[in-house]
Amino acid sequence: MTIGTATDFGDVIAQRIKDAHLDIARRWLDRLEALLPVEANEIFPTDQVLDHIPALINEIADYVGSGPTDAVVANTLVLSKARELGDLRFEQKASVHQLLREYRILAAVLAAFVNEQFETLVVSASSSDAVAIIGRLNEAVFVLLQTTVDTFVSRYTARIDEQTTRLEGFNRMVSHELRQPLSSVQYAVELLRSAVAEDEEKRARLIEVADRNVKRLTQLLGMLGAITQTEHDNPQLQSVDLAKVVAEVFRQLRETADTKHVTLRSVVAPATVTADVSRLELVLVNLVANGIKYRDPTKADSFVEISLIDRDRECTLCVRDNGLGIAAADQPKIFGRFYRAHSARDSELGNDGVGLGLAIAAECAKGLKAALTFESTEGVGTTFALTLPKAAG
Repeated sequence: MTIGTATDFGDVIAQRIKDAHLDIARRWLDRLEALLPVEANEIFPTDQVLDHIPALINEIADYVGSGPTDAVVANTLVLSKARELGDLRFEQKASVHQLLREYRILAAVLAAFVNEQFETLVVSASSSDAVAIIGRLNEAVFVLLQTTVDTFVSRYTARIDEQTTRLEGFNRMVSHELRQPLSSVQYAVELLRSAVAEDEEKRARLIEVADRNVKRLTQLLGMLGAITQTEHDNPQLQSVDLAKVVAEVFRQLRETADTKHVTLRSVVAPATVTADVSRLELVLVNLVANGIKYRDPTKADSFVEISLIDRDRECTLCVRDNGLGIAAADQPKIFGRFYRAHSARDSELGNDGVGLGLAIAAECAKGLKAALTFESTEGVGTTFALTLPKAAG
């Protein structure tokens, strides 16, 4: 075989890398297995190894050959593979240090292979030719490494930002959800210190109110604690009867509804779903509480009703009220944090709050992989529809 130029050397080595790309990928994986105390499919699932690594090795081969100097950077397909590799390693909970080591091993395996090929050439390559080819090899590996690591770090940074946002949301959620039972306890304690408590029957009722709300606080702390310990993509799932969940929600809000002269009605037949019950309960508590708060004082028969539309794979819980309704101008904003459509009527309605109830409901619906929608007519009432899968998927 006659080889006359350095470019020819590069083309020959590039073709040999391509011919052996599966073997090179296997050598690389064998080296990783030797370093990491895990099974091969825990480093990379087999089909993904055969998809990603050989594709990268083939592109490195093109870069070693006589192609344009920006071959790797310009190849959007192979860079997308490098980004997918970064996504894969992030999902597998690898570290940046591990990624760097994996690419160093890949570079070493490729360099060893190239050196083997130099020894088999009929015409020996000069030192400058060898250095140029190894340099292009390392440069290609570096470009792909940078893409993979950039993707990995971007995912990691996004996860931190998401967790920070969720922690801030959790703090607001705690404040919002604890306000009502704390206020009830405080109210009961103040009355127990007054002359009202001299009436034995009233004193017993106040003690019952305080006790019930303390228990409610304990339940809320457990429920909110469960939420902060779970990711949206890893919920605490359990099989639950929706009729029982609705009954529990009504039990928690019965006193508030009685105080506001609002009737709570359930027409939910027994139906089983597999869901994160903590989030499901929080959605319904906030939707029902909203219906109670924004009752229409001009109507004598104020109510909040929950009904169920049961389908094969999903179901929809409808929370309907005949309250004030939501003005068309306010409707696009109601799931936003700190937005309150009827804040100007707080004194008249005896309400307070910071506008987090529906934002919490929307966040919890997202965690349930459910859709939360609504229809409302000002002066007529509002219906929220929570559509969720019946089985975890």
